[in-house]
Amino acid sequence: MCSGGFAKCLGISLLPLAIICVLCNILLFFPDGKVIESEHITKQVWYFGGILGSGVLMIFPALVFLGLKNNDCCGCCGNESCGRRFAMLSSILFAAVGVLGAGYSVIVSAVAINQGPLCFYDSETNGTIWGYPFSEGNYLSDKNLWNKCQEPKNVVHWNLALFAVLLAMGLIQIALCAVQVVNGLLGALCGDCCGCCGGDDGAM
Repeated sequence: MCSGGFAKCLGISLLPLAIICVLCNILLFFPDGKVIESEHITKQVWYFGGILGSGVLMIFPALVFLGLKNNDCCGCCGNESCGRRFAMLSSILFAAVGVLGAGYSVIVSAVAINQGPLCFYDSETNGTIWGYPFSEGNYLSDKNLWNKCQEPKNVVHWNLALFAVLLAMGLIQIALCAVQVVNGLLGALCGDCCGCCGGDDGAM
């Protein structure tokens, strides 16, 4: 497969992942599907890791990758191959933007999973308060601790599931963008098809 066609496949894969991340981040604002006061939402939700990092910032590289297959830039002094090489090289910059965006989402999600959700719980020192009852991810290995959270209902399950999806999607996005970095380098150095199509590169 030519590098432009392979980049298009990566772009097609990135778009649904970005949409899933945006939806997950939106759902995190409604623990257990219910509307709650904004000050009772886990703070990492407000960092918009899924909406901005793995969502909006991922749309740009995805669209660029999709357009590489049909790139018809006349290139350098009318040399089409040169134009396509430059397009492949520029795609590396957009892939880097994707890596940064997905990396941001991964970090936010990892921190949120480790810290646990904001919830209404019975503190040993201050009575029932809104806060973060867990520390250093201790609740991950002991489901009995999940009962500490009284409100919102099922907030531990909700946050853990959605942030885990964001974490997984972000890692996949990073991998796909990293693959495009390699693909872009090959396309820039060897031409769109690395000699398999012969026509354009043979004229150089």
